[in-house]
Amino acid sequence: MSAALAVPAVAEFFPAPRSAKSRTPLGPVPARGPGRPLALGRSARVRLRAAVRALLDLNGLDGVVDAVRLAVVVLASRTPSESGVVEIRTSELARWLGLSVSYVASVVVPALRGSGVVSVETAKGEFGEDAGLECRVLPLWAAQGVVGHPLNLGKKEYATLWRLLEAVMGPGWRHRDGSVTPAGLIGTRTGRGAVTDRLALLLLVLEARETGRVRQCGGTVDTKRGRAAATVARLLGCSASAGERVLERLEDWKLVLRVRLRTGSGLAARSRLMVPAVAVAHGRTVADDVLEGRPEGLEPGFSDPDVAAGPGEPSDPETEAQVSGVLVASEGAVAEPDVTAALHTDHSQLVAAVVPPQLSCGFSGEGREGIRRRPERAYESEDRSGDSESALAGTRSPVDWDGPLRGEQPKKCPVDERDVQRAAGAGGRPQAAGWEKAQQQRRVGLPADLRLRVALGPVSWLWERLSRWQQDQVEAAARAELAQLAGLGVAPEGAPRLLADRLTDRLAETGGETMVTGPYGWLIRRGLPQRPACSHHKCDDGVRLDTGEDCENCGNVIHIRRARRARISADIDRELPGLADGERRRVFEERLRERAAIEAEDLVWRREQARVEQGRRDAARAAAAERAEAERAAAAAADAVRQALPCEDCGQQRATGLCERCDHRRQTEALIGQAGLFAAAWSADLTDPGSVAAVAAGARTAIGDSVATAWLEFLQIADVAALEANPEAAQDAYAFAALQTAQQAVQEHQDIALAMLGQTAEAEAEARRAYKTEQRRHWFKHNPHGADAIAAAAKAADTARERVAEHLLATRLEQLRELAPRTAGAVIT
Repeated sequence: MSAALAVPAVAEFFPAPRSAKSRTPLGPVPARGPGRPLALGRSARVRLRAAVRALLDLNGLDGVVDAVRLAVVVLASRTPSESGVVEIRTSELARWLGLSVSYVASVVVPALRGSGVVSVETAKGEFGEDAGLECRVLPLWAAQGVVGHPLNLGKKEYATLWRLLEAVMGPGWRHRDGSVTPAGLIGTRTGRGAVTDRLALLLLVLEARETGRVRQCGGTVDTKRGRAAATVARLLGCSASAGERVLERLEDWKLVLRVRLRTGSGLAARSRLMVPAVAVAHGRTVADDVLEGRPEGLEPGFSDPDVAAGPGEPSDPETEAQVSGVLVASEGAVAEPDVTAALHTDHSQLVAAVVPPQLSCGFSGEGREGIRRRPERAYESEDRSGDSESALAGTRSPVDWDGPLRGEQPKKCPVDERDVQRAAGAGGRPQAAGWEKAQQQRRVGLPADLRLRVALGPVSWLWERLSRWQQDQVEAAARAELAQLAGLGVAPEGAPRLLADRLTDRLAETGGETMVTGPYGWLIRRGLPQRPACSHHKCDDGVRLDTGEDCENCGNVIHIRRARRARISADIDRELPGLADGERRRVFEERLRERAAIEAEDLVWRREQARVEQGRRDAARAAAAERAEAERAAAAAADAVRQALPCEDCGQQRATGLCERCDHRRQTEALIGQAGLFAAAWSADLTDPGSVAAVAAGARTAIGDSVATAWLEFLQIADVAALEANPEAAQDAYAFAALQTAQQAVQEHQDIALAMLGQTAEAEAEARRAYKTEQRRHWFKHNPHGADAIAAAAKAADTARERVAEHLLATRLEQLRELAPRTAGAVIT
């Protein structure tokens, strides 16, 4: 295969570097500009690949469209390491995704906000659309400072990721000076499937080695689709058929090649998936990789579609994890000790790193930040000795050094200096030498309370800069603010989020956390307190805390102020016409100050009146509380006196005036008299007292017999010996049994009275009228003798009969009490 296989479109963006033979093997590294974005070293590629995979595997992105996932990656690449807030226009984000502005505003932005992964604040445009976005990738910001976390990126890594995305999918720009930044490899790809193609190409670039070759997935794959399509499908988390379509589109754009090596007999054997742009960026071509290490008799070939690989491919000396849906955690966390940190590709390939990557963030040349000499070579010349340990000293790590070089003053190890610099936090401010010791005496993390962790999340870096006492004070202030928000009508579960939004807005006003010079004072006096813009107690910077909408009272205040200015201006025009502009402005400001002074005096007076009124209400409330307390005390004293009274009937002490047994007896007598009235209401002559008395006596006798029967039944099941031993308990049991029997008898006599009165002529006449009336209803007029009509009429007649019976019973009872009071009194007593 000839070198002509290199895609011209790729080589146009990434010209081939100088030959390796022309590079100077020794001597200082020459000053060079930025390297090619796609020429990543192994450690940089592993680091960025782990970060991108960690972003795509977030829980909030499960099931979302590829546009949302790619938007998270784009926002993460543009994240400033100091503030973490990305400011971008909706149209610019749409160009990066290859989508329309309306789709991004209506679908992508709401999905980002609803996922919980990105906090989005929007700025309205001329027509009310979301023109500007202020986004923060929350997991990316939360991982800052967490050692070993794949999203714990440094400033250089952010820059490298940004350059990589710009080279892969940058939309291209035309600058004001006339210069043009060309679009990325797939930056001009728009329309259907453009987002998926961009994401797939980015993942393939991160998987590709210096030769441009992408290691394919292992295991059994669909032979109709091929191993290359299965690899793309596993990277995107989609089906093999969808992966094949993506791969075909990338091949049509000449961004990806599927290479198949053929045997001497012409049969297809192994297959390779290549990204030519990566190979070109490293000074190689696709043909070089195909012919490199090829057994004799094999010829490269290009075929579409690909076939499944056979027994497998020989392992590459550069060991990497297989492409799968699950990312190996150790791959992106800490690099291997023998891996050269090659994030900046403009350094010479022959110069090794000063510090092994596991002791740093994996940046090439990072060791040169603290010392101004060539890395590692000076250490090698100084560490060598003439004894038997010369061989070991020549290969020892630069971290294990014994002292300074010749002619230098003693100083700390650059690794320790770099650790102190990294301990300065996301803002990059160096700390004192005892910072780490002081850090052990404070709580680095936020409080354990989840509500406080959510509320203080935006100021976590400021929290780490506080002393232990200051942290306790800020925690108490935050709890007080949460309690105040709950008292203002805010839902308890929404108060922490509301306080976090307040801190975020206050930080934005200040200019970010790095602009806060006094964290404790800023948090106590400016960040946490509520700032009402008007007199309303629920107003905070012009926003209602309970509804989250603009404060109407603030709008009224603004309207009143504008009206006052307009009125003063009109008065000046009417009273002093023809004034010059300067004189008119002076008079206007003077009158405005006078009006403001009058309103200030009025405000002071109204506040004084409000304090007086509040004092009056407090005094009235205190007097009402005293009266209520006095009434409660009087009621308690009266109850105590009543509890001490003896029983009126039997004389039992401390019986509250009537003991339980005597109370049951009185209730029983009243019920017997009521039963006699029910019996007399239907069976006795109401004008004859003797008849009424006879019926009442019969009812009393019947109830007495029922009580005796109930008592005998009780004695059969009770312990007679215990009752004989305790006569008081026996009398209480008898009184209770008599009460229960009397209650049942009253109910029975009432039912009998209603039934008998329901058979009177009056009740029957009313029932017949109700029957006929229901039968003549208009919905029964076509069939008045049908089953439905008869059932409805019978029900209406029964209801009328019961109503008449109840009326007759109530009337006769009242007649008994009015016409024969003596008889009724005798029956009751």
